[in-house]
Amino acid sequence: MPRVIVKLGGGLITDKSQYRKVRMDYVDAVSAVIKEMKDSGYSVIIVHGAGSFGHLEARKWKLSEGYDQEISEEQSKAISRVRSDMDDLNEYVVRSLMNVGIECEVMPPREWATGVGVEFQGDLNSFVRDPEQPIPITFGDVVDTADDTRFGILSGDHIMVRLGCEVPDVSACIFLLGDVEGLMDRPPSEPGSVLLPTWKLDEGFSKSHNADIDVTGGIMLKAQCASMIARQVEDVWLLNGTVPSRMLTVVSKEDTLGTKVLQ
Repeated sequence: MPRVIVKLGGGLITDKSQYRKVRMDYVDAVSAVIKEMKDSGYSVIIVHGAGSFGHLEARKWKLSEGYDQEISEEQSKAISRVRSDMDDLNEYVVRSLMNVGIECEVMPPREWATGVGVEFQGDLNSFVRDPEQPIPITFGDVVDTADDTRFGILSGDHIMVRLGCEVPDVSACIFLLGDVEGLMDRPPSEPGSVLLPTWKLDEGFSKSHNADIDVTGGIMLKAQCASMIARQVEDVWLLNGTVPSRMLTVVSKEDTLGTKVLQ
């Protein structure tokens, strides 16, 4: 039974320049394509990013760095706000999927994962579903840690690595980006930037991301995580999520416009 794992990037589903601004037209377009995949017999897992719902507050209070006694009270309040924001964003995604007839089960990492990075602890068995069962959906989140940091941010990209490498029968892992065709050889805003149709970890590419907003590593982290998944999964792609129909080409084992990540 083929299984497809889809990451909805925060830069796709939100406008990162505006706090808590959802791009529902893009979310709805992706939901329609996921419906097509599900109806074709694919088992789907969805992970989504935070975009303007989580990164701004997390960066302000250094949540990715863990507990800081000097600002501990502010951090505690910020954790609650970030988690509430992520639940709100997730609700938009779930509602979009339900509108096309897809039943979902939300699995916030704070409820099943401990620790950050690819070595986080958590039971992934609940993500293994048949196509007719509700789609599991999770996201980047503030989670507890087992050391002095007390808490940290578990990136959706790191969750993608573990799901891609450990869940059985994964035929494709797809990272949907916002308004860019895939990995570029230089920042997309620079004149003459060129799409890399394939990419390996030892090759160069644009490493730019908005450090004022993104606390989880931006495009560089996505590429590194995709490279780890490519050791186990044949089709690992970074695609322009504003054209979600390209996902259908990937699952059909055909070439498409985007970046295929090689091991």
